[in-house]
Amino acid sequence: MSTIDPEAHAGLQALRAGNAESARELLSRASAHGRDNAAVLLGLAQACLRLKDDAGSLAAIDRLLALNPQDPYALILRADHFAAAGDLRSAAAHYRAALRAAPAPEQLTSPLARELRRAQQICEQYALQYKSFLRARLGANGFDPARSSARFAQSIDIVLGEKRVFVQEPRTYYFPGLPQIQFFDRERLPWLDAVEAATDEIRAELQEVLLEPGTFAPYVQGDPNRPYNQQQGMLNNPSWSACYLWKNGEAVPENAARCPRTLRALREVPLARVPNRSPSILFSLLKPGARIPPHNGLVNTRLICHLPVLVPPGCTFRVGNETRDWRPGVAWAFDDTIEHEAWNSSDQTRVVLLFDIWRPELSDEERALVVALFESIDAYAGQKPEWEI
Repeated sequence: MSTIDPEAHAGLQALRAGNAESARELLSRASAHGRDNAAVLLGLAQACLRLKDDAGSLAAIDRLLALNPQDPYALILRADHFAAAGDLRSAAAHYRAALRAAPAPEQLTSPLARELRRAQQICEQYALQYKSFLRARLGANGFDPARSSARFAQSIDIVLGEKRVFVQEPRTYYFPGLPQIQFFDRERLPWLDAVEAATDEIRAELQEVLLEPGTFAPYVQGDPNRPYNQQQGMLNNPSWSACYLWKNGEAVPENAARCPRTLRALREVPLARVPNRSPSILFSLLKPGARIPPHNGLVNTRLICHLPVLVPPGCTFRVGNETRDWRPGVAWAFDDTIEHEAWNSSDQTRVVLLFDIWRPELSDEERALVVALFESIDAYAGQKPEWEI
């Protein structure tokens, strides 16, 4: 208010002095005379609460929310009323709304900061109660996270807010209708066992490669014909580097010659063969303490496969909302168009063999058409594409 209303001012003074009865009377008169504002209504609600006048408090809170539906104080007080009435879902919704409506930390008064902390603690308490109840009821109906459907288990994590939804977001080409799968079941990849069985031979060749200077180069490299892009600190960064045996659909002769047993181990693998683009087969090296920032791949018509070859403890990989630790000789395939990241928390180098395969869901006709599409794009451009694994 530009002019301080005497009754409102006196009422707020009485409230601060601990005289709730006088505060209620004065602030009620101010409100009744059409002099409602946030301070008057909030003070009136607080005075009524101290006097255990629930109806008066609720009426003041509702008028305050009519003036400003995003008032965090009013939302918390409304939540308290719902909680006292046993309506915990409505209470939680109002506590959460108050937290969302809170001003920046530097703009908070001490009383509001205390109330927001209380609201946060109550929300966390409600969430724990809900999670415990839901999991207990599901357990009574036969759900066991270790044995039941992994997809259903993930849906529960999403319902409970423990995981978020991630979807394919390819940077270059999207093929509609493919399922949103982060890590693929091994049953869809029958050739994976044979690749894993060759881990020792592949490791032996890798160790020889590591002795050769200059065989690994930064994974993300700049193009002088394109605008500078720092790529979250990874551009030309040797902390994440690669030795390509095949790159963008073509063999790298000197490196391929060093690793015949590695390439032999991939003979039965359905490599995604697209001229100028894939397959790529490489050793991907991550130095101690390095982290690959979250990113998305180019096309969802392929999967990326990892065979951990040199993997100390403390090396971790996330795809979407699922995080796994690499284990030597245990391979997996994942959709790299879903956000993913990696980190090496150990004091040793991590190296995986990386290669790309066709999505199992694509028919032979669809694979051929994808190849024809990219060949047509290249024919129009008249040059090799910008591409990376």
